Amino acid sequence: MMKQITTTVCATVLMASCCNINNTEQQVNQQVDELYNRMSQPERIAQLRSGYMDELFDAEGNLDTVKCKQLIPYGIGHFSQYASQELVDANFLRKRVAVVQDWLIHHTPNGIPALFHEEVLSGINTQDATVYPQQIGQACSFNPELAELKTLQTGTALRKMGGVLSLSPMVDVCRTPSFNRLEESYGEDGYLSAVMGTAFVKGLQQGDLKKGVGACSKHYLGYGGGGDADEKEMMEDILLPHETMIRLAGSKALMPGYHAVHGTKCVANSEILNDILRDYLGFDGMVVSDYTAIDQLPGLDTPLQKAVAAINGGNDVDFPRGENYQYLQEALDKGLVKKEVFERAVKDVLRYKIRAGLMDKNPYLYSAEDVKLDTKEERQTAYDIASQSIVLLENNGVLPLVKEADVNSAKQVKNILLTGPNANSIWAMCGDYSFPSMFYFWQSWKKKWDDSHLPHIVKLLEAMQASKPEGINIKYSRGCDWTEEIETKFEESGDKRAWEYQLLHRKVDSGEKADKAEALAMAKESDVIVAAVGENVMLCGENRERDGLKLPGKQEEYVEELLSTGKPVVLVVFGGRAQVISKIAKRCAAVIQAWYPGEEGGTAVADILYGKISPSAKLSVSYPNTEVYEPICYNYSTRQDARVEWPFGYGLSYTTFAYKNLQAVKELSTASESSNIYFEVTNTGKVRADEIAQVYLSPTQSNQQIHPIQLQGFTRISLNPGETKRVCIKFYTDQFGYYSHRGNRQWNIAPGTYELKIGASSQDIRLKQQIVLTGDKVVKPLRDHYFSEVIR
Repeated sequence: MMKQITTTVCATVLMASCCNINNTEQQVNQQVDELYNRMSQPERIAQLRSGYMDELFDAEGNLDTVKCKQLIPYGIGHFSQYASQELVDANFLRKRVAVVQDWLIHHTPNGIPALFHEEVLSGINTQDATVYPQQIGQACSFNPELAELKTLQTGTALRKMGGVLSLSPMVDVCRTPSFNRLEESYGEDGYLSAVMGTAFVKGLQQGDLKKGVGACSKHYLGYGGGGDADEKEMMEDILLPHETMIRLAGSKALMPGYHAVHGTKCVANSEILNDILRDYLGFDGMVVSDYTAIDQLPGLDTPLQKAVAAINGGNDVDFPRGENYQYLQEALDKGLVKKEVFERAVKDVLRYKIRAGLMDKNPYLYSAEDVKLDTKEERQTAYDIASQSIVLLENNGVLPLVKEADVNSAKQVKNILLTGPNANSIWAMCGDYSFPSMFYFWQSWKKKWDDSHLPHIVKLLEAMQASKPEGINIKYSRGCDWTEEIETKFEESGDKRAWEYQLLHRKVDSGEKADKAEALAMAKESDVIVAAVGENVMLCGENRERDGLKLPGKQEEYVEELLSTGKPVVLVVFGGRAQVISKIAKRCAAVIQAWYPGEEGGTAVADILYGKISPSAKLSVSYPNTEVYEPICYNYSTRQDARVEWPFGYGLSYTTFAYKNLQAVKELSTASESSNIYFEVTNTGKVRADEIAQVYLSPTQSNQQIHPIQLQGFTRISLNPGETKRVCIKFYTDQFGYYSHRGNRQWNIAPGTYELKIGASSQDIRLKQQIVLTGDKVVKPLRDHYFSEVIR
């Protein structure tokens, strides 16, 4: 622990040597040029490198100025994952940032502060921070307003702690069900991923990089099932979330993936980083490598060669330490890197720092006020997202477990057995890149694990006991473990720092006995069995892969034995991706996909089980019924893929909904900007609930160059029993368009007849109407409008 702060720099602002500027791009670029010209070559190269803040402090916790002079004499561009390396609180971190920034400002040639970055995928990756639901679940909420609120809370806290940049969100359009990082994504659809990713950026950045925290679009381009897509799919679907984050929300940082596109690793791929990103999209931000991605460039023997390939390919910054880019001066001297390429990279970093306010006369680098994490408001947001992210897949009427009609009757459920490896574990709740999972993965194999540094993570058993209605008795027995043998496969993929056999070759110790005989005996005496199954931190995530998508270990066998008791089984599946449960799902009384629902996930699942809220989430992926190791997507065909059990957009409720009275123009000019769509939704059941109405577009002729079916809008509607609401959606003509590359990359809107569809899922279309586009074909470089808008 830091016993004292050697420099008295605990003020709200720090003084920098550079002049204050107005926020115009011309002035920003002028300041960049002036600063660049003042800098020496070692200073410039330092801006393209990163390091770890904690290495600058001595054993007593004081800033070691000798180390600073040794390691960062010319300054530094970034500090890597500064908030997650040690078990320290937010105010301690903020003080460390303060003394480091002060040293940089007063003891380096041009006094340039550093960019402190951290992961914020499901909350700040630091001790005590709120653990929000994982992104794959949040996508099922179809609620961008909550996505924006989540990152507004995250960005506000992180900026107070000195964080200026995040390495989030992950907006890969993931179409391969087995992908071990699918949980970080918003699923298989480009439109939904773009809406949610853009909301993420808006909340995090707060419309001003001087106030909020910068977002980083990753992993560009096609990581997780799109890297081998044809050009049309790549540009229309896979690129879309990155494009909208950049063009609509002002994202100014981007991270290439570990994979290759057209045979070249993304971190050194000029086609995607220069031709598409900079020249076509007009991106003028900063490109940063994924950790150790430059180290992994194939066919190159030395760090010098790798640095040359990466910077020439369009990558600006070398994470996490800059071990390759330390050779850039040699590369310049040998003529291997052109002066203008190097200048672009340095200026991209300087421009980002100026936009973030680090070079203002009075820069806001951290806050002097006490930083509070996991506030009441943040926990409420975590609960709201969780309750809207949990998908009800099957229900034969057993849910909710408590029904008004059954109260005080013989039919009321009285004895519930809760069992399974995820029934009493925080690992049912925490996805990869949350602090608990990151610290467990990276640190617990060499340090004793405990959860005293975590916020209160509500387990399912705790929640079901705490909120059980009168007359309900909860019994618990674990019954089985996640796995009996280590299932995590050792693979050299993703972050090279994780290529340690000991790191990967382990399983989670639950800390409690799994007594199957005890659980089965309890099952026979119960009215209903709730079986909480699925994955955990070591069975899904970056660098973590296992054989198959079935339930890990002997969990399916255990569920079979529970079913053989003849008692109704409610299957609750936790994890980072859809798991193949087709052999048991239809025989279960109900099936819930809970994903990794965060710190309030136990409360949210319990509230759904007891009927305190109605499930409302819809699938953001096509849920397979068999092992699938290639891309699948609902928009490949209007017919449901035979390998899919539940389609994209599907999810049940405790009520029913009727759709009627679709009204839309029958004819529209290609030159028109937009038109409005109207329809009505009625709650025809007996409980209050939300419905997610989805807008799709289909061609009517085979020669039309749009997907057979494509999500183009949605809205979440809250309805009381018997209530009807009229929905109005503004639909832009650009949404009828398609991409082509005929000499130039372009967006086309062609005349023809199209079918508008309103549905409860991609396979449950309730209303249809044809719209004829008339006039001449419209050709433009890029879309002016991307998303339909709900008019309230």
